[in-house]
Amino acid sequence: MARRERVMRMSVELPLWRALTAYRVLTMLYAVGLFASAYDDYDRPGIAIAYYVVLFVWTLATLPRVQNAAACTKRFLTVDLAVALTGIVLTPLVVTQQHIDRGGPTLPSIWTAGSVLAFAIKGGWRWAAFASTPVAAANLIERGHPARDTVHNVILVWVASIAIGYVVQVARASERTLARALEIEAATRERERLARDIHDGVLQVLAMVQRRGVVIGGEAAELGRMAGEQEIALRTLVSGGLVPVSRVSEDEAEGAVVRVVDEDTGERDAPADLRALLAPYAAARVALAEPGAPVLLPPPAARELAAAVGAALDNVHRHAGDDARAWILVEDEPDAVIVTVRDDGPGIPDGRLVQAEGEGRLGVAQSIRGRLRDLGGRAELISTPGQGTEVELTVPKAAPGKDSSR
Repeated sequence: MARRERVMRMSVELPLWRALTAYRVLTMLYAVGLFASAYDDYDRPGIAIAYYVVLFVWTLATLPRVQNAAACTKRFLTVDLAVALTGIVLTPLVVTQQHIDRGGPTLPSIWTAGSVLAFAIKGGWRWAAFASTPVAAANLIERGHPARDTVHNVILVWVASIAIGYVVQVARASERTLARALEIEAATRERERLARDIHDGVLQVLAMVQRRGVVIGGEAAELGRMAGEQEIALRTLVSGGLVPVSRVSEDEAEGAVVRVVDEDTGERDAPADLRALLAPYAAARVALAEPGAPVLLPPPAARELAAAVGAALDNVHRHAGDDARAWILVEDEPDAVIVTVRDDGPGIPDGRLVQAEGEGRLGVAQSIRGRLRDLGGRAELISTPGQGTEVELTVPKAAPGKDSSR
Protein backbone atom coordinates (compact mmCIF):
# COMPACT_ATOMS: atom_id res chain seq x y z
CA MET A 1 0.00 0.00 0.00
CA ALA A 2 1.33 3.44 -0.90
CA ARG A 3 2.19 5.66 2.00
CA ARG A 4 2.30 9.43 1.93
CA GLU A 5 4.46 11.46 4.26
CA ARG A 6 2.82 14.55 5.66
CA VAL A 7 4.72 17.47 7.12
CA MET A 8 2.97 19.31 9.90
CA ARG A 9 3.76 23.00 10.24
CA MET A 10 3.36 24.95 13.43
CA SER A 11 3.15 28.72 13.17
CA VAL A 12 5.38 30.57 15.61
CA GLU A 13 3.23 33.67 15.13
CA LEU A 14 0.02 32.14 16.44
CA PRO A 15 0.88 32.63 20.15
CA LEU A 16 1.80 36.26 19.43
CA TRP A 17 -1.54 36.97 17.77
CA ARG A 18 -3.39 35.33 20.65
CA ALA A 19 -1.44 37.40 23.16
CA LEU A 20 -2.18 40.57 21.18
CA THR A 21 -5.91 39.74 21.21
CA ALA A 22 -5.93 39.39 24.98
CA TYR A 23 -3.78 42.52 25.37
CA ARG A 24 -6.21 44.67 23.37
CA VAL A 25 -9.22 43.56 25.42
CA LEU A 26 -7.51 43.94 28.79
CA THR A 27 -5.98 47.34 28.01
CA MET A 28 -9.33 48.62 26.71
CA LEU A 29 -10.94 47.68 30.03
CA TYR A 30 -7.98 49.20 31.86
CA ALA A 31 -8.41 52.52 30.02
CA VAL A 32 -12.13 52.61 30.90
CA GLY A 33 -11.26 51.86 34.53
CA LEU A 34 -8.77 54.74 34.66
CA PHE A 35 -11.43 57.08 33.34
CA ALA A 36 -13.92 55.96 35.99
CA SER A 37 -11.37 56.33 38.83
CA ALA A 38 -10.30 59.83 37.74
CA TYR A 39 -13.66 61.15 36.59
CA ASP A 40 -13.13 64.49 38.36
CA ASP A 41 -10.13 65.27 36.18
CA TYR A 42 -12.30 65.51 33.05
CA ASP A 43 -13.70 68.87 32.04
CA ARG A 44 -15.72 67.37 29.19
CA PRO A 45 -16.54 63.82 30.27
CA GLY A 46 -19.16 63.50 27.52
CA ILE A 47 -16.47 63.52 24.82
CA ALA A 48 -14.45 60.96 26.79
CA ILE A 49 -17.48 58.69 27.20
CA ALA A 50 -18.21 58.89 23.47
CA TYR A 51 -14.59 57.97 22.70
CA TYR A 52 -14.64 55.01 25.10
CA VAL A 53 -17.84 53.73 23.52
CA VAL A 54 -16.13 53.81 20.14
CA LEU A 55 -13.02 52.19 21.61
CA PHE A 56 -15.09 49.44 23.26
CA VAL A 57 -17.06 48.62 20.12
CA TRP A 58 -13.99 48.81 17.87
CA THR A 59 -11.91 46.53 20.09
CA LEU A 60 -14.54 43.81 20.32
CA ALA A 61 -15.63 44.06 16.68
CA THR A 62 -12.08 43.74 15.37
CA LEU A 63 -11.01 40.74 17.44
CA PRO A 64 -11.15 38.47 14.33
CA ARG A 65 -8.76 40.90 12.62
CA VAL A 66 -5.97 40.16 15.08
CA GLN A 67 -6.17 36.38 14.83
CA ASN A 68 -3.54 35.98 12.10
CA ALA A 69 -1.45 37.94 9.62
CA ALA A 70 -3.82 37.34 6.69
CA ALA A 71 -6.81 38.90 8.49
CA CYS A 72 -4.75 41.82 9.79
CA THR A 73 -4.76 43.92 6.62
CA LYS A 74 -3.05 47.24 6.01
CA ARG A 75 -6.39 49.05 5.94
CA PHE A 76 -7.30 47.68 9.36
CA LEU A 77 -3.91 48.65 10.79
CA THR A 78 -4.29 52.18 9.46
CA VAL A 79 -7.76 52.66 10.98
CA ASP A 80 -6.67 51.04 14.25
CA LEU A 81 -3.71 53.40 14.56
CA ALA A 82 -5.97 56.35 13.71
CA VAL A 83 -8.30 55.40 16.61
CA ALA A 84 -5.33 55.43 19.00
CA LEU A 85 -3.96 58.74 17.69
CA THR A 86 -7.42 60.37 17.88
CA GLY A 87 -7.68 59.45 21.54
CA ILE A 88 -4.25 60.90 22.30
CA VAL A 89 -4.99 64.16 20.50
CA LEU A 90 -8.43 64.49 22.17
CA THR A 91 -6.96 64.16 25.67
CA PRO A 92 -6.07 67.89 26.18
CA LEU A 93 -9.64 68.82 25.19
CA VAL A 94 -11.36 66.70 27.86
CA VAL A 95 -9.01 66.70 30.88
CA THR A 96 -7.83 69.45 33.22
CA GLN A 97 -4.43 71.06 32.95
CA GLN A 98 -3.47 69.55 36.30
CA HIS A 99 -4.10 66.09 34.88
CA ILE A 100 -1.65 66.81 32.05
CA ASP A 101 0.96 68.45 34.27
CA ARG A 102 1.18 65.51 36.67
CA GLY A 103 1.61 63.08 33.74
CA GLY A 104 -1.87 61.56 33.73
CA PRO A 105 -2.68 58.94 31.09
CA THR A 106 -4.15 59.74 27.70
CA LEU A 107 -7.63 58.54 26.77
CA PRO A 108 -6.47 55.23 25.17
CA SER A 109 -3.66 54.87 27.73
CA ILE A 110 -1.55 51.74 27.07
CA TRP A 111 -4.12 50.44 24.54
CA THR A 112 -2.12 52.43 21.98
CA ALA A 113 0.78 49.99 22.28
CA GLY A 114 -1.49 47.25 20.93
CA SER A 115 -1.84 49.10 17.64
CA VAL A 116 1.91 49.45 17.33
CA LEU A 117 2.46 45.79 18.23
CA ALA A 118 0.02 44.75 15.51
CA PHE A 119 2.22 46.57 13.01
CA ALA A 120 5.30 44.81 14.44
CA ILE A 121 3.81 41.31 14.24
CA LYS A 122 2.39 41.91 10.78
CA GLY A 123 5.38 43.49 9.05
CA GLY A 124 8.43 43.29 11.27
CA TRP A 125 10.61 45.98 12.78
CA ARG A 126 10.29 48.44 9.89
CA TRP A 127 6.52 48.53 10.21
CA ALA A 128 6.91 48.90 13.97
CA ALA A 129 9.20 51.90 13.53
CA PHE A 130 6.73 53.44 11.08
CA ALA A 131 3.80 53.10 13.51
CA SER A 132 5.78 54.26 16.55
CA THR A 133 6.73 57.58 14.98
CA PRO A 134 3.23 59.19 14.80
CA VAL A 135 2.42 57.82 18.27
CA ALA A 136 5.52 59.53 19.65
CA ALA A 137 4.61 62.80 17.91
CA ALA A 138 1.02 62.66 19.21
CA ASN A 139 2.19 62.10 22.81
CA LEU A 140 4.55 65.09 22.62
CA ILE A 141 1.75 67.25 21.21
CA GLU A 142 -0.63 66.10 23.95
CA ARG A 143 1.86 66.98 26.70
CA GLY A 144 2.80 70.30 25.14
CA HIS A 145 6.50 69.93 25.92
CA PRO A 146 9.02 67.06 26.00
CA ALA A 147 8.70 66.07 29.65
CA ARG A 148 10.96 63.36 31.04
CA ASP A 149 8.22 60.81 31.66
CA THR A 150 6.71 61.38 28.22
CA VAL A 151 10.06 60.91 26.46
CA HIS A 152 10.67 57.82 28.57
CA ASN A 153 7.34 56.26 27.54
CA VAL A 154 7.84 57.15 23.89
CA ILE A 155 11.31 55.57 23.77
CA LEU A 156 10.04 52.50 25.61
CA VAL A 157 7.25 51.91 23.07
CA TRP A 158 9.61 52.59 20.20
CA VAL A 159 12.34 50.19 21.32
CA ALA A 160 9.96 47.45 22.47
CA SER A 161 7.93 47.42 19.26
CA ILE A 162 11.02 47.41 17.03
CA ALA A 163 12.55 44.60 19.08
CA ILE A 164 9.37 42.52 18.85
CA GLY A 165 9.18 43.15 15.11
CA TYR A 166 12.76 41.97 14.67
CA VAL A 167 12.10 38.84 16.72
CA VAL A 168 9.06 38.10 14.56
CA GLN A 169 11.14 38.36 11.40
CA VAL A 170 13.79 36.01 12.79
CA ALA A 171 11.09 33.57 13.93
CA ARG A 172 9.53 33.55 10.47
CA ALA A 173 12.88 32.82 8.83
CA SER A 174 13.53 30.02 11.33
CA GLU A 175 10.09 28.58 10.69
CA ARG A 176 10.69 28.51 6.94
CA THR A 177 14.05 26.81 7.47
CA LEU A 178 12.54 24.24 9.81
CA ALA A 179 9.65 23.53 7.44
CA ARG A 180 12.08 23.01 4.57
CA ALA A 181 14.22 20.68 6.70
CA LEU A 182 11.15 18.64 7.65
CA GLU A 183 10.10 18.37 4.01
CA ILE A 184 13.58 17.19 3.02
CA GLU A 185 13.58 14.67 5.85
CA ALA A 186 10.18 13.34 4.81
CA ALA A 187 11.28 13.11 1.17
CA THR A 188 14.46 11.30 2.21
CA ARG A 189 12.51 8.75 4.23
CA GLU A 190 10.17 8.17 1.30
CA ARG A 191 13.13 7.77 -1.06
CA GLU A 192 14.71 5.22 1.29
CA ARG A 193 11.45 3.29 1.50
CA LEU A 194 11.11 3.24 -2.29
CA ALA A 195 14.75 2.20 -2.62
CA ARG A 196 14.14 -0.77 -0.32
CA ASP A 197 11.04 -1.79 -2.25
CA ILE A 198 12.80 -1.48 -5.60
CA HIS A 199 15.84 -3.36 -4.32
CA ASP A 200 13.64 -6.21 -3.10
CA GLY A 201 11.81 -6.45 -6.41
CA VAL A 202 12.89 -4.76 -9.61
CA LEU A 203 16.65 -4.73 -9.09
CA GLN A 204 16.75 -8.41 -8.15
CA VAL A 205 14.73 -9.35 -11.23
CA LEU A 206 17.03 -7.33 -13.51
CA ALA A 207 20.10 -8.94 -11.95
CA MET A 208 18.60 -12.40 -12.48
CA VAL A 209 17.79 -11.61 -16.12
CA GLN A 210 21.38 -10.46 -16.64
CA ARG A 211 22.83 -13.65 -15.15
CA ARG A 212 20.47 -15.96 -17.01
CA GLY A 213 21.04 -14.14 -20.28
CA VAL A 214 24.80 -14.68 -20.04
CA VAL A 215 24.26 -18.40 -19.35
CA ILE A 216 21.76 -18.93 -22.18
CA GLY A 217 23.67 -16.87 -24.76
CA GLY A 218 22.48 -15.68 -28.15
CA GLU A 219 19.73 -13.07 -28.14
CA ALA A 220 19.21 -13.72 -24.45
CA ALA A 221 22.76 -12.50 -23.80
CA GLU A 222 21.92 -9.15 -25.43
CA LEU A 223 18.76 -8.97 -23.33
CA GLY A 224 20.82 -9.73 -20.24
CA ARG A 225 23.30 -6.98 -21.11
CA MET A 226 20.50 -4.43 -21.44
CA ALA A 227 18.96 -5.59 -18.17
CA GLY A 228 22.32 -5.11 -16.46
CA GLU A 229 22.64 -1.55 -17.73
CA GLN A 230 19.11 -0.71 -16.61
CA GLU A 231 19.87 -2.18 -13.20
CA ILE A 232 22.88 0.12 -12.80
CA ALA A 233 20.94 3.18 -13.97
CA LEU A 234 18.02 2.41 -11.65
CA ARG A 235 20.34 1.72 -8.72
CA THR A 236 22.05 5.08 -9.28
CA LEU A 237 18.70 6.85 -9.41
CA VAL A 238 17.25 5.40 -6.20
CA SER A 239 20.51 5.74 -4.27
CA GLY A 240 20.92 9.46 -4.79
CA GLY A 241 18.82 10.79 -7.64
CA LEU A 242 21.96 11.83 -9.50
CA VAL A 243 20.75 11.13 -13.03
CA PRO A 244 18.93 14.19 -14.43
CA VAL A 245 16.18 14.03 -17.01
CA SER A 246 18.12 12.33 -19.76
CA ARG A 247 17.96 9.79 -22.50
CA VAL A 248 20.65 7.21 -23.17
CA SER A 249 20.66 5.57 -26.57
CA GLU A 250 22.99 3.20 -28.31
CA ASP A 251 23.62 3.03 -32.04
CA GLU A 252 25.60 0.21 -33.54
CA ALA A 253 26.67 2.29 -36.56
CA GLU A 254 30.39 1.67 -36.98
CA GLY A 255 30.39 0.12 -33.50
CA ALA A 256 30.10 3.50 -31.71
CA VAL A 257 28.23 3.95 -28.44
CA VAL A 258 26.25 7.20 -28.55
CA ARG A 259 25.06 8.53 -25.21
CA VAL A 260 22.95 11.69 -25.27
CA VAL A 261 22.27 13.51 -22.01
CA ASP A 262 19.75 16.34 -22.11
CA GLU A 263 21.23 19.10 -20.00
CA ASP A 264 19.28 20.57 -17.15
CA THR A 265 17.42 23.68 -18.22
CA GLY A 266 17.77 25.22 -14.76
CA GLU A 267 20.08 28.00 -13.68
CA ARG A 268 23.09 27.97 -16.02
CA ASP A 269 25.35 29.91 -13.70
CA ALA A 270 24.97 27.48 -10.81
CA PRO A 271 27.78 24.93 -10.35
CA ALA A 272 27.06 21.57 -11.93
CA ASP A 273 27.51 18.23 -10.18
CA LEU A 274 29.91 16.19 -12.31
CA ARG A 275 28.48 12.98 -10.87
CA ALA A 276 25.14 13.62 -12.60
CA LEU A 277 26.87 13.94 -16.00
CA LEU A 278 28.97 10.80 -15.53
CA ALA A 279 26.20 8.60 -14.09
CA PRO A 280 24.73 7.67 -17.53
CA TYR A 281 28.10 6.17 -18.56
CA ALA A 282 27.81 3.44 -15.92
CA ALA A 283 26.92 0.15 -17.57
CA ALA A 284 27.32 -3.59 -17.18
CA ARG A 285 31.00 -3.40 -18.17
CA VAL A 286 31.68 0.16 -17.02
CA ALA A 287 32.06 0.67 -13.26
CA LEU A 288 31.76 4.18 -11.80
CA ALA A 289 33.37 5.09 -8.47
CA GLU A 290 32.65 8.59 -7.19
CA PRO A 291 32.60 10.59 -3.94
CA GLY A 292 29.49 10.66 -1.81
CA ALA A 293 29.38 14.48 -1.87
CA PRO A 294 28.66 16.58 -4.98
CA VAL A 295 31.62 17.25 -7.27
CA LEU A 296 30.95 20.85 -8.31
CA LEU A 297 32.41 22.51 -11.38
CA PRO A 298 31.32 25.39 -13.63
CA PRO A 299 28.73 24.00 -16.06
CA PRO A 300 30.92 24.41 -19.20
CA ALA A 301 33.87 22.69 -17.52
CA ALA A 302 31.69 19.86 -16.20
CA ARG A 303 30.16 19.26 -19.64
CA GLU A 304 33.54 19.26 -21.41
CA LEU A 305 35.07 16.92 -18.84
CA ALA A 306 32.13 14.53 -19.17
CA ALA A 307 32.48 14.67 -22.95
CA ALA A 308 36.17 13.79 -22.65
CA VAL A 309 35.25 10.79 -20.50
CA GLY A 310 32.73 9.76 -23.16
CA ALA A 311 35.42 10.01 -25.84
CA ALA A 312 37.75 7.81 -23.77
CA LEU A 313 35.01 5.19 -23.32
CA ASP A 314 34.24 5.35 -27.03
CA ASN A 315 37.89 4.50 -27.72
CA VAL A 316 37.61 1.54 -25.36
CA HIS A 317 34.54 0.32 -27.23
CA ARG A 318 36.17 0.79 -30.62
CA HIS A 319 39.62 -0.65 -29.97
CA ALA A 320 39.34 -2.96 -26.97
CA GLY A 321 36.21 -4.83 -28.06
CA ASP A 322 32.81 -5.46 -26.58
CA ASP A 323 34.18 -7.76 -23.89
CA ALA A 324 36.55 -5.17 -22.44
CA ARG A 325 35.77 -3.75 -19.02
CA ALA A 326 36.31 -0.12 -18.02
CA TRP A 327 36.48 1.70 -14.72
CA ILE A 328 35.79 5.40 -14.04
CA LEU A 329 37.26 6.88 -10.87
CA VAL A 330 36.29 10.43 -9.78
CA GLU A 331 38.50 12.22 -7.26
CA ASP A 332 37.54 15.61 -5.80
CA GLU A 333 40.77 17.27 -4.68
CA PRO A 334 40.91 20.71 -2.97
CA ASP A 335 42.24 22.45 -6.09
CA ALA A 336 41.31 20.10 -8.92
CA VAL A 337 38.99 17.33 -10.08
CA ILE A 338 40.65 14.18 -11.38
CA VAL A 339 38.81 11.59 -13.46
CA THR A 340 40.60 8.39 -14.39
CA VAL A 341 39.32 6.05 -17.11
CA ARG A 342 41.00 2.63 -17.12
CA ASP A 343 40.32 -0.47 -19.23
CA ASP A 344 41.61 -4.04 -19.43
CA GLY A 345 42.02 -4.04 -23.20
CA PRO A 346 45.14 -4.93 -25.21
CA GLY A 347 46.68 -1.49 -24.76
CA ILE A 348 48.05 0.90 -27.36
CA PRO A 349 51.20 -0.07 -29.29
CA ASP A 350 54.12 2.36 -29.16
CA GLY A 351 53.83 5.08 -31.78
CA ARG A 352 50.20 4.32 -32.59
CA LEU A 353 48.90 7.69 -31.37
CA VAL A 354 51.44 9.60 -33.47
CA GLN A 355 50.54 7.47 -36.48
CA ALA A 356 46.83 8.11 -35.91
CA GLU A 357 47.37 11.87 -35.81
CA GLY A 358 49.30 11.63 -39.07
CA GLU A 359 46.38 9.78 -40.61
CA GLY A 360 43.99 12.54 -39.49
CA ARG A 361 42.43 10.60 -36.63
CA LEU A 362 42.31 13.16 -33.81
CA GLY A 363 40.13 11.37 -31.26
CA VAL A 364 42.70 11.52 -28.48
CA ALA A 365 44.39 14.71 -29.62
CA GLN A 366 41.24 16.78 -29.90
CA SER A 367 38.33 15.02 -28.18
CA ILE A 368 40.34 14.35 -25.04
CA ARG A 369 43.55 16.38 -24.83
CA GLY A 370 42.11 19.34 -26.73
CA ARG A 371 39.14 19.61 -24.38
CA LEU A 372 41.32 19.44 -21.28
CA ARG A 373 43.74 22.01 -22.71
CA ASP A 374 40.87 24.45 -23.29
CA LEU A 375 39.83 23.99 -19.66
CA GLY A 376 43.33 24.76 -18.40
CA GLY A 377 43.83 21.14 -17.39
CA ARG A 378 45.75 18.20 -18.74
CA ALA A 379 45.17 14.67 -20.02
CA GLU A 380 47.77 11.96 -19.37
CA LEU A 381 47.59 8.66 -21.20
CA ILE A 382 49.45 5.60 -19.93
CA SER A 383 49.23 2.39 -21.93
CA THR A 384 51.12 -0.87 -21.70
CA PRO A 385 50.60 -3.45 -24.46
CA GLY A 386 48.62 -6.35 -23.08
CA GLN A 387 47.76 -4.56 -19.82
CA GLY A 388 45.19 -1.99 -20.83
CA THR A 389 45.12 1.79 -21.00
CA GLU A 390 44.66 4.46 -18.37
CA VAL A 391 43.60 8.04 -19.15
CA GLU A 392 43.90 10.57 -16.32
CA LEU A 393 41.94 13.82 -16.81
CA THR A 394 42.72 16.74 -14.48
CA VAL A 395 40.67 19.94 -14.41
CA PRO A 396 41.58 22.79 -12.03
CA LYS A 397 38.73 24.21 -9.96
CA ALA A 398 39.95 27.79 -10.55
CA ALA A 399 38.37 28.91 -13.80
CA PRO A 400 40.90 29.72 -16.55
CA GLY A 401 41.07 33.16 -18.03
CA LYS A 402 39.40 32.16 -21.28
CA ASP A 403 35.88 30.96 -21.72
CA SER A 404 35.83 27.18 -21.75
CA SER A 405 32.41 26.88 -23.34
CA ARG A 406 32.07 25.58 -26.87
